[in-house]
Amino acid sequence: MLSFTHFVGLAAVALSLSAKVDAGLSGCAKSIALQITNIYENGDTKFHYDYCENLHDGRGFTAGIVGFCTGMEDAWQVIQEYHKLTGGNDEFSPFDSQLQKLADSGSDSTSGIKGYCDVWEKLGKTDMRFRQAQEAIRDKKHVNPSQKYADQLGLRFSISQGQLYDTAVEHGDGSGPDDLRGLIKRTNKKFKSDAPGDSGSTLDINGHKVDEIVWLKKFLDVRTDDLKHPRQEENQVGNYWASTVYRIKSYRYALDKKEYDWTGSVTILDNDGKPTTVSCNETRRRH
Repeated sequence: MLSFTHFVGLAAVALSLSAKVDAGLSGCAKSIALQITNIYENGDTKFHYDYCENLHDGRGFTAGIVGFCTGMEDAWQVIQEYHKLTGGNDEFSPFDSQLQKLADSGSDSTSGIKGYCDVWEKLGKTDMRFRQAQEAIRDKKHVNPSQKYADQLGLRFSISQGQLYDTAVEHGDGSGPDDLRGLIKRTNKKFKSDAPGDSGSTLDINGHKVDEIVWLKKFLDVRTDDLKHPRQEENQVGNYWASTVYRIKSYRYALDKKEYDWTGSVTILDNDGKPTTVSCNETRRRH
């Protein structure tokens, strides 16, 4: 596995002296980015703490605000975080042994965890500690790693930072070719000469001056190809990923409107392709 430091060394990425590096998503930009991904995950801007179902996508039960999966490590991490807040004796405790086995093996089986979704839905509606546990793992697994990459790349615009967050949620932050890190690496390899633009933010990619928005558009191309043709076998189950290309079309809509900085609101496309304005105050209205 490549270390983060080694990866950055390969990418050789930084902002030009004329642009200021942001600290990643925060404030209104983070609020908007989270809500946009909520739309892709659950169909609206709300935080569905109580959501739980089997999508039959090779990941077991998918649940919570960013789709924590029993066939991956993140659902188990949420439960562990919740145990810390409850003292370890709560309604999820009977599932602990099997959840750990599923997380360790990466199995999509739901055997041995009957009633799991019932507990998740109940606590998601009633227990603030369970909501806090979900938010903590969301930030640990998706927000923080994606923004670390954004900082190292020198991404200044909210739309670029938000795109890396959404990619981390859907693709993960592992070392595989389908993961966020792999997509960034594949994108950077596309630039073999300077790629100017008019965004006002210039990146240094492999020693070449690359406009940030030019880079982002190329990243969207790479992600689109990956959704349609996943490299990792576990992401090919049911051709589910190919059905989520609307996430890319949504960001392209905002790009075309040059809505790069999210200080108040941004208009994107919802999952049905309809323009939808997402605001910092968590309101949403249809055009």
